[in-house]
Amino acid sequence: MLQSRARWKISETDSKQAEELAGQLEISPLLAHLLISRGMTDQEHAAAFLFGGTDHIHDPFLLDGMEQAVVRIRQALERGEKIRIYGDYDADGVSSTTLMVHLLRTLDASFDYYIPHRVHEGYGMNKPAVDLAKQEGISLIITVDTGISAVEEIAYASELGIDVIVTDHHEPPEVLPEAYSVINPKKPGCPYPFKQLAGVGVALKLAQALLGRWPEELLEFAAIGTVADLMPLLGENRAIVKQGIKRMQSSANWGIRALLDVSGVQMKDVNATHIGFSLAPRINASGRLNNADDAVRLLITDSEQEAEHLAYDLDSLNKERQRIVDDMTRQAMSMMEERKASGGLNKVIVLAHEDWNVGVIGIVASKLMDRFYRPTLILGIDKETGLAKGSARSIAGFDLYQALSHCHDLMEHFGGHQAAAGMTLSKDHLPELERRLNVLAEEWLKPGDFIPLLHADMECALDEVGVETIRQLEQLGPFGMGNPQPKFVFTNIRCQELRTIGKEQQHVKMTLIKGGGEAAATLDAVGFNKSAALPWISPSASMDILGELSINEWNGVRKPQIMIQDIRVPHVQLFDWRGASSKLEFKLRELNSRVSPLAEAEEGSGQPAVITFHPEDKQVRMKFMNTYPVWGMDPATGQGSPLNEPARRKPLSAVKDLVLYDLPAQLGALEQVIVSASGAERWYAVFSGSPANQGPLPNRDIFKTVYGAVLKLGDQAFPASYITEALSRRSGQSQQLIQFILDVFEELGFIQRRPEGYRAVSNPAKKDLTASRLYRQRQHSLDVEQTLVYSSAQELHEWISGKHKQMKPSLEEII
Repeated sequence: MLQSRARWKISETDSKQAEELAGQLEISPLLAHLLISRGMTDQEHAAAFLFGGTDHIHDPFLLDGMEQAVVRIRQALERGEKIRIYGDYDADGVSSTTLMVHLLRTLDASFDYYIPHRVHEGYGMNKPAVDLAKQEGISLIITVDTGISAVEEIAYASELGIDVIVTDHHEPPEVLPEAYSVINPKKPGCPYPFKQLAGVGVALKLAQALLGRWPEELLEFAAIGTVADLMPLLGENRAIVKQGIKRMQSSANWGIRALLDVSGVQMKDVNATHIGFSLAPRINASGRLNNADDAVRLLITDSEQEAEHLAYDLDSLNKERQRIVDDMTRQAMSMMEERKASGGLNKVIVLAHEDWNVGVIGIVASKLMDRFYRPTLILGIDKETGLAKGSARSIAGFDLYQALSHCHDLMEHFGGHQAAAGMTLSKDHLPELERRLNVLAEEWLKPGDFIPLLHADMECALDEVGVETIRQLEQLGPFGMGNPQPKFVFTNIRCQELRTIGKEQQHVKMTLIKGGGEAAATLDAVGFNKSAALPWISPSASMDILGELSINEWNGVRKPQIMIQDIRVPHVQLFDWRGASSKLEFKLRELNSRVSPLAEAEEGSGQPAVITFHPEDKQVRMKFMNTYPVWGMDPATGQGSPLNEPARRKPLSAVKDLVLYDLPAQLGALEQVIVSASGAERWYAVFSGSPANQGPLPNRDIFKTVYGAVLKLGDQAFPASYITEALSRRSGQSQQLIQFILDVFEELGFIQRRPEGYRAVSNPAKKDLTASRLYRQRQHSLDVEQTLVYSSAQELHEWISGKHKQMKPSLEEII
């Protein structure tokens, strides 16, 4: 077995319903299944999702505060007032600022923009920035992607005679700022039907209201912020991103073109994944390590040369950001290992350090959350002020914003939503914050919540996957939060080829196969950062794989492939180490140092137990007794006991990795071990030592021939050597085999051995050959050799797996 990293939840759909929907929309049944699995069960909703456009767009004046904002901005345009766009330093804030710059240019406004420095000023509005606006003659500030929590700062701006229009999408606090207008779909009482707009989405609605039309020329900027801020790509967001990507594929914006170029993305191929993993990180790098102004300049410049220069700078900053993140992540992981060693993991992780760059702490928090699957807070401490600025990421079931609200008295500032948040507090309050958050986690979270959950749309067969299938799936895009890339489960498949790839051999490449002969279906699969799983998958394993489908294009050839998300082996595995006795100690050390890469719950499973059927063997004591749990088994019955302290500390039924060091006297002994080791998931067959090699078991005709010859001797006695030699010549069997038959007859009381030789016993009791211990021993020995020594790896795997199924009827419950 190999446990999956996550719990798999596979959607169930009605095949008849899918066929009907496929016929109504003239789409493939596979696509219909996917639509139904995502809740679009009728023709109207499914058609709107697949083919809908601006019909998802709502009236911007449904946003509370929009009418007042439009009136005030038009007033400022008429009077020639100086307007300042006040943005944020992340990709949503940068794209929101960019969109407003292009809008106000179109409106021929007098304006500029301002983005606070992440390190020097922190998130949101601040009073020094308001003072600067007053000094520079600003009379109207329009915030984008910020401002909903700036109660004091906006009140201060009002005192200075500056009107503020807030456009934001973050969770509103209990007390809203008294701004000229507050536009936020999440604002209490706001009737706007779609609540999940990004900050740039709210800015786009303001542009729509001011222009009196759907501003298509601004959609590519709206798409960037919506995807980068992980907004659900449903409803209005889906329309924004879908249309924005279409414009981006032939973009005239020099900044977007240059950014795609340094990212290695062909403009015609750009999709939401490219935005999220290529464009957004480079835009974010500007605000994380330097000043977000560079990213805004890139997206608003009219100069191709300046765009190329700025894009190169952002790419360099992103590489530096990656280096810093890697260093901080290693340091954080080391801190976690120390905590685990000193008492285990808390339900909420809180780590802080003076040297950590607050610009990238959110990325580090995400990496640790993914690794340990716990709500995670990462904070950088300012040595001079003693303030800790942090970023948090959470798991399903733990609402960060609500949790921080319970701890508001400890913090100077906090904000965010269920899955992500930021906060500022004194470093002296960190222990109490950690304590309170863990108390809340104890109340809110169940043990199962700490196991990741992967949703798959449906089970699929390898022969259902083709280039055309994947092309059809693209109709469901753009993919992202709320509308993820379709995931499929492929069951009971094997590997024709399994190898590592990549510069550091950290990835895995597989050729999967199911079926046999000409009907066998094969498909390539790639698993990024999954190479650690290879030692845990035996060549004879049948796997289940959960993954996404993609097209690999190389030298003009397009082939489908699976992008592996998770792997499990739902059956007991056999690793064939026969013939590797000389390398056994090395193999055991390697196994002992491993922890399953796919399941945190399996930690420690790499500690193998050694099974020996010859506990008196000195080699066993020399090689294993001081290092591994060793169990000694009776070679005939399989009954055993722990031979050292490590084995006494852990029952055999709890061991997952078992090494079969030597051969039992009979298969029944090994079957008994399989029963005793009920929790075993992986067997390592060594079976060291030479088999008895006694030759085949004689058939009954040969037994009759030998017995008949002894009967003919009558009362005469002949030496054993004479009888064995004579019978060997007559029967063509070896003298050793003849001697074995004579020994069996003697044990059964059919003949007697006297000093002068063998003689037949008169009127012996009738007995079957199997009543002879020697006969049974030889029969068992031959069965052992045939099954455990001379079998192929696949045959041995099937035998052990079969015994598990016979002995453990509850195996499916464990799987």
